[in-house]
Amino acid sequence: MRGFSRPTDPKDGGDRPPGRRRGHDFNNLLTVIAGNAELLNLDLGDDHECLEQVDQIKDTTDRAARRTQQLRAFSRKQVLQTSVLSLNSVVHDMEQMLRRLIGEHNTLATRLCPRLAPIKADPGQIEQVLVNLVLNARDAMPGGGVITVGTENVEVDESWSRLHPDLSPGAHVMLAVSDSGVGMDEETKAQVFEPFFTTKDVGKGTGLGLATVYGIVKQSGGSISVESEPGEGATFRILLPREEDESVVREADEESSSPTGGHETIFLIEDEDLVRNLATTILKRSGYEVIAARSPADALVQAPRIDEKIDMILSDVVMPGMSGPAVVSQLMTYWPDVPVLFMSAYPEGAIPQVGAPPEGTVFLQKPFTVSDLTKTVRAVLDGEPVIVRG
Repeated sequence: MRGFSRPTDPKDGGDRPPGRRRGHDFNNLLTVIAGNAELLNLDLGDDHECLEQVDQIKDTTDRAARRTQQLRAFSRKQVLQTSVLSLNSVVHDMEQMLRRLIGEHNTLATRLCPRLAPIKADPGQIEQVLVNLVLNARDAMPGGGVITVGTENVEVDESWSRLHPDLSPGAHVMLAVSDSGVGMDEETKAQVFEPFFTTKDVGKGTGLGLATVYGIVKQSGGSISVESEPGEGATFRILLPREEDESVVREADEESSSPTGGHETIFLIEDEDLVRNLATTILKRSGYEVIAARSPADALVQAPRIDEKIDMILSDVVMPGMSGPAVVSQLMTYWPDVPVLFMSAYPEGAIPQVGAPPEGTVFLQKPFTVSDLTKTVRAVLDGEPVIVRG
């Protein structure tokens, strides 16, 4: 939580560029759509006739969120939230979703190194890389085929490094995605990572998928290459530096066995009505008491009138009139030791300058899932370390 300063936005008297504002609003909308779809999914029985439509809503909002991440990654604006992780765990956790994405006429095979070394990377970005490569492989096989995802420990020597200047000598971990599709000629291979280049028909591809992969890999300190011949399929190989400290490997998306609900009272500050209502609903369904403020000014009016104990403050960052960190600083007059969780539709490192938040606070990126919110709130209340992806 560093680098916050004062925003320049029309709704608080400034002139923040409209592109940033649109991205902020879009992520707020996705938060509301995805969150309510997830709540509806929880309420419906497994055999309900509308379950498939609700799943489609969730899948569509997930794709929309990934599209904004693609654009940030391509422009190198996305902020890395790195942790030590296993590529094998990422593949295992995503395998079921990947099988749904490629369809029944395609086969997904995995060849994972049993003693794979860990890497240090942003788990969300690695998932994005894997999804994009698998979707690219699917699209290269219009008649169906086999997609193979493999991992391997590799050593890069001096001679190989000289041939690939962007690759340092030493221990690396490889992620490879192969397909049995139409393959590529030399001209196509030379352009395959260029933004907006696509071999698909008009309206069927953005040309951002592989450019996004390239940007993420480079930002993560790795390299990517492609081997392909016309009619012989293609193999994309990514090399990422090996993390030597294997004792701190974090299983990707590991489900915590700790409870996500509670009985504490949370003071919520959020100026977007739909997001505030959604967060209130999620928290109340998890057993929490919620006191909601619609603006920083409203929060400052309510605070001296609250008799009950406040256990946590959950606040948006960019709001009209006053930033989240600024209003939280004033609220500390009433609740000096209360833990704080900030949330925003902006990526953490791209938030307009809004002043430094209190030390020890955690940041939750919108759009978030029901699980993201409840687990993070519980962890903050319990004083546990938190890794949150957006």
